[in-house]
Amino acid sequence: MEARQYVLRDVPDEERPRERLMTVGAEALSHAELIAILLRTGTKSESAVLLASRILKESGSLLGLVDMSMEELTSIRGVGPVKAVQLRAGIELGRRLARSRHGEMPAIRKPADAAELMMEELRYLKKEHFVCLFLNTKNQVIAKETLSVGTLNASLVHPREVFRAAIKCSSASIICLHNHPSGDPTPSPEDIALTKRLQEAGELVGIDVLDHLVIGDNRFISLKEQGLM
Repeated sequence: MEARQYVLRDVPDEERPRERLMTVGAEALSHAELIAILLRTGTKSESAVLLASRILKESGSLLGLVDMSMEELTSIRGVGPVKAVQLRAGIELGRRLARSRHGEMPAIRKPADAAELMMEELRYLKKEHFVCLFLNTKNQVIAKETLSVGTLNASLVHPREVFRAAIKCSSASIICLHNHPSGDPTPSPEDIALTKRLQEAGELVGIDVLDHLVIGDNRFISLKEQGLM
C-alpha cells in the first residue's frame, strides 16, 4: 500500500506553526515554519510547512527567497499568485521594519548613515537603481526617490531629473546612491563621470551634492571618502 502523505490537519495542534508561535514565540520557529504561516495553506499533497521547506530549497536560501520575483515564485509548484503575493508582502514588511528604526527624518552625518538607511532596500536588487536622498539644512532626510532603474551593469539618469526632484521638495542638498547587482561596490568610470556631472549641475542650481554611494552586498563605497568628487 502506498504510504500516506501527511498534511497539516494530521499534525497535532502543538506542532502546527501558528500554535507553536503562540506558545513558544516567533523567535523559536524555523524559517520554514514562519514562511508556512505567511502561506497559510499548503497543497492537496503537502502541508504548508512542507511547501515552505521546498520553497526554501528551490530558492537556495532565505536570502535567495528575498531576491525572488513574482514570476520566479509562481514557477514553483504549489505557489500560485496569491501565495506569491503573501510572500512578497511579508518580505517587504521586513524590509520596511528594518528601515523604520531610523525614524521619520533621519539625519545623515556621515556616509555610513546613508548606507545603513538604504542598504537593505538596495543590496538584493537585480538591476541598478539610482536613488536620491533629499536633505534639509539640518542634513535630515525629507524625501527619497528612485529616479532610474537601469540594466544589470548600467544606471541611466540625467541631472535634470535629479534636480527637478530636489527643487520640488525644497531640498538644500542631496546624497545619491545606486547599487551594483554584482555585490562589488567598486565605482565604475561611468559612476565617477556621472557624479562629476551632478556636482556641476548642483553648483549651477545651488543644491549641493554631498556624496554618491555605491551599494554592494552589505558593503558600500563613498565617492566622497575616496576623493572621487
